[in-house]
Amino acid sequence: MTQDFLIKRHLAKTMTWRIVGSIDTMVIGWIISGNPLIGLSIGGTEVITKMIFYFLHERAWAKYGYKKNTSVKRHLAKTISWRIIGTIDTTLLAWIITGDPLVGLKIGGVEVVTKMVLYYLHERVWHKYNFGVENKLDKNE
Repeated sequence: MTQDFLIKRHLAKTMTWRIVGSIDTMVIGWIISGNPLIGLSIGGTEVITKMIFYFLHERAWAKYGYKKNTSVKRHLAKTISWRIIGTIDTTLLAWIITGDPLVGLKIGGVEVVTKMVLYYLHERVWHKYNFGVENKLDKNE
């Protein structure tokens, strides 16, 4: 698998995940803060930070051999590692935007659950498609 194929795939995954993730953050931020503008501010700000972090996360995981291990266990490990990075980012952004560390922690806490489920599903959907992958080993894992 050439790096060009992987980079295109990682960019596409970055964009699709950011859409899903930002909508989730906006809704959670709105519900917890009671203010839709707070939700939009947090979700809008994290578009930039999360796209950078997510792309770097994808690149780091690619170094561990995409073809060698495309199992459910690998997707779970990626889910957990990404969630740690993502939750820290969202918690800090929510704290900075609201000025309230408790609101940041609440948003980050709820997001741990919703985002892990959404991210795992996102990984499994992407695993089914060959976009940016020359040869897929086993589509049924």
